[in-house]
Amino acid sequence: MKYIDLQLRGIFKVKKAYFFEKNSNIKNSNIKCKLCPHNCVIEETGICKTRKNINGELYSLNYGEITAINIDPIEKKPLFHFFPGEKVLSIGTWGCNFKCEFCQNFEISQEKPYGIYNINPEDLVNLTLQKNVNIVAFTYSEPIVWYEYVYETSKLLKEKNIKTVLVTNGYINKEPLEKLLPYIDAMNIDLKGFNDNFYSKIIGGKKEYVMDTIRLSYENNVHIEITTLVITNGNDNYNELESMFKWISSISKDIPLHLSKYYPMYKYNNPPTNLKKLEDLYYIAKKYLNYVYLGNVWNKEFESTYCPKCRTLLIERKGYNIKLKNIDEKGRCKNCLKEIPIIF
Repeated sequence: MKYIDLQLRGIFKVKKAYFFEKNSNIKNSNIKCKLCPHNCVIEETGICKTRKNINGELYSLNYGEITAINIDPIEKKPLFHFFPGEKVLSIGTWGCNFKCEFCQNFEISQEKPYGIYNINPEDLVNLTLQKNVNIVAFTYSEPIVWYEYVYETSKLLKEKNIKTVLVTNGYINKEPLEKLLPYIDAMNIDLKGFNDNFYSKIIGGKKEYVMDTIRLSYENNVHIEITTLVITNGNDNYNELESMFKWISSISKDIPLHLSKYYPMYKYNNPPTNLKKLEDLYYIAKKYLNYVYLGNVWNKEFESTYCPKCRTLLIERKGYNIKLKNIDEKGRCKNCLKEIPIIF
């Protein structure tokens, strides 16, 4: 990881939000946010705490506010089939529209931290060019609640032929998603299991909306990879996850799936994911999907890419050490010439 130093700047003015409605039927001049499926009726701030009702208009409170900015390997997002081995400028803000009790980044997702940088979209584009990277990822916290900044910055990045990535929980309404997708090249979407009760009580949402985001994004030719953090006694039921694998394969068997090992974090103290169970799930998923990976286990057998036709090792991964083995410049297996859905 390569850290970037930025000078702390003054706070930006709030930015008027894109998606909200004023309704005379809503009492006390409250307004409805239309960005995500919560559709919060906002008197002060919504669930994500990043949108504020100011005199009957909705404003984004985190526009241009940055809690972390680094240069990372693209595999850290994780994206294994999108420019493997490349570096990416990773940037994140604060806030989230989920309340996951096991959140891995709760310091910036569940509250506004100290030490925030401010950078406008034009300066971020210039910084990307100065650092000589060709990919920018909106990550760390939830980019959906940073919508106005992500949208405006992504448009400028596309003008410079810089690729854009979202690492997201996928909890967004259809209209804002469709507006954003033309400027996004790749997404890693968290599908946090297939258990309705778990999604509702532990995460604070409904899985169907995330599923809609996956389907719509794929249909709009955005490169999609999916991550599921497998949580002990939470979302780790074999039958439920097998149903999830089947559903993903109904969109495409070629969507890469990352099954990640969970460790206790934030408010969740359940034991870490059993490695044997994670490996079992890997082999179940492989019955339905061509490309399955285990995360947080640091085992090249389960991190590497194999040809689904002849099982030849194509890309060997040891952590973030990437070696192209048996894949040609056209993205084909050198052994059987099967085309592999990897963007180089």
